[in-house]
Amino acid sequence: MRTEPFTMERNVLEIGQEVEITEGRLPRAWYYTAEPAAAMSANIPLNRRITSTKGVVTGKRLEGSTYIVDIRFDE
Repeated sequence: MRTEPFTMERNVLEIGQEVEITEGRLPRAWYYTAEPAAAMSANIPLNRRITSTKGVVTGKRLEGSTYIVDIRFDE
């Protein structure tokens, strides 16, 4: 199991919800988007690439005006 935090501007994901993610590539990192454009990960180093395409929201907290959601992946 692996859990990564994602930033969410609007309160659209709920704990227990399954989400699909898409992958984007930067020169020295990967980034991931929980679809449909609900939340976005921080830049993740190339050697820590997420190999799953689906995850489950396991936590949600409000930090300032932004939500942080924890998404768990089976890997």
